[in-house]
Amino acid sequence: MNRIKNSYIAAVTGGLLFIAFIFHWYALDDMKHYVLIGSTLIAGYFIALKAFQSLRMKAFSIELLVTIAVVGALMIGEYVESAAVTFLFIFGAYLETRTLEKTRSSLRNLIDMTPTEATLIRPEGNIKVPADSVIKGDHVLILSGEKVAVDGQILSGRATIIEAAITGESVPASKSVGDRVYSGTIIDNGYIEVMAERVGDDTTFSKIITLVEDAQESKTKTQKFLDRFANIYTPSIVVLSVLVYLFSSNIELALTFLVIACPGALVISAPVSMVAGIGNGARNGVLIKGGEIMEKLAKVNLVLFDKTGTLTKGRPEVTEVKAWSGDENELLRMAAQAEVASEHHLGQTIVAEAGRRSLPLTDKPENAQIIKGNGMVASVAGQYMVIGNRKLMQAEGITIASQADDYAIEREKAGNTAIFVAIDGNIAGLISIADQVKPEARRAIEQLRAQGVKKIYMLTGDNRHTAQLVGDELGLDAVHAELLPQDKVTWVNKLKAEGYRVAMVGDGINDAPALATADVGLAMGTGGADISMETADIVLMSDRLDQFAHAHALAKATVNNMLQNTFFAVSTVIILLIGVVLGKVFFSLGHAYTRSQRGAGGCERGQADTLQRQARHACST
Repeated sequence: MNRIKNSYIAAVTGGLLFIAFIFHWYALDDMKHYVLIGSTLIAGYFIALKAFQSLRMKAFSIELLVTIAVVGALMIGEYVESAAVTFLFIFGAYLETRTLEKTRSSLRNLIDMTPTEATLIRPEGNIKVPADSVIKGDHVLILSGEKVAVDGQILSGRATIIEAAITGESVPASKSVGDRVYSGTIIDNGYIEVMAERVGDDTTFSKIITLVEDAQESKTKTQKFLDRFANIYTPSIVVLSVLVYLFSSNIELALTFLVIACPGALVISAPVSMVAGIGNGARNGVLIKGGEIMEKLAKVNLVLFDKTGTLTKGRPEVTEVKAWSGDENELLRMAAQAEVASEHHLGQTIVAEAGRRSLPLTDKPENAQIIKGNGMVASVAGQYMVIGNRKLMQAEGITIASQADDYAIEREKAGNTAIFVAIDGNIAGLISIADQVKPEARRAIEQLRAQGVKKIYMLTGDNRHTAQLVGDELGLDAVHAELLPQDKVTWVNKLKAEGYRVAMVGDGINDAPALATADVGLAMGTGGADISMETADIVLMSDRLDQFAHAHALAKATVNNMLQNTFFAVSTVIILLIGVVLGKVFFSLGHAYTRSQRGAGGCERGQADTLQRQARHACST
């Protein structure tokens, strides 16, 4: 609305200035003055209105400076100046609003992509309903070319899906039974039946829109400072302009000082840069929760990574099931039955392997308890299951025989994560799980180093052998393994105390405390736990580490751009003020000096003429 109003006012006053120029060309001075006054009053009305509104809120705005300057210009008959100043101010406001609107185009594009309807599968047939009327548990049919309206799991069908709105990736992803899909994505070809797990405002897509909206409305520390600065700056400039007039006795100089000192460019230098940076991140699958986060990310010089699902693909596979008593498939089935209650990558890997082997999961786990960073306990078919690492076994008072421990170490040195399975207090077997390092991880780490990150560490709850293999492969500065969530928080606090600006990157529930403690927390979006996404300051929607490198480079470029804008805005105002004040003062002083010299010279010539006349009179006598 403001943009439309400013554009109309600028068009009308610009047209009047053109008409005034024509009248000036034909020497119609009276008509020119009327047109200039009319242009000033039209634009000046809206400027004065905003100045009055700000004064009612006890704030001294830029509009107040302009209003005072324009009133003064009209009083002394400088109609060209008054019309030009009001036109340029309104035109500048239009350009500012237009620039901010253009930088918000990514948000509008996201909103335009919001699904409006869905096809529900019913016993009586398929029916189309508004997307916001879908409820959790509904079965939704999505055909080629349609938008996905819910977050959920594919029950049947196969399709290639364009997920650019969620992940920033333009290449369609192939999806089939068991895979997750997200609202706002588009079926490129094929069809799928999806069970709705998240609907309406709870979908990932809706959360993205909310995050971007909140981020673009938030203010950085620099912006907050500039807002406070403007409240002090405006009355100071009014006082200075009065002093300039008292010193120079030149009303034109005082008014010129007033107009040039208007800090319009200074005030918009920060928000335009920040909104543009946040919009750029959103287009590339990086959700930055505000300008202040952008400023913090630009200063990061130490990065901490989780391992599973962050540096590695997070899609580990069971490489071996070792049973010391009983059948291996039965051991796997019992473990999977308990892990149904877990959201952890490794637990879900065990469940997936049981599914691949067509093992029936019929028994519901009871009294399931997730031990963050260690594993879980649960009762399955009346048997007490303990599934996890050595620390959990020790905490539960379960003895690990040397044979079992030696075998676990052997598997760990080969790059596997060894998960002990104990039934009713005795070690029953070992499940080996291996994960692959993400292909872009090394490149992303090299980029971060090139961008000024001094040190890169890994903090993981996994065993030290597997963790060290990954650390060596990626060339990390340090690897800290077998950590509990509170241990990760301790490391974050320790490094912050040493003076580092710390960023923590993770994806699991156990990473949430460290994400909240770090200067900047980054979560993996589509593969991460909800709590880590909500806790983090930045969400990487495609789970790719090169998005982090892009976000870091973007933050540094955005902050640098903001500082450059601020520097040039302040420098320009200072240079112009110095130029105007010194030039006008020196001109005024020089003019006064010349007049005094002329007066003195005239007096001397008058005295000489008198003496000459007296001499001639004496001679003649």
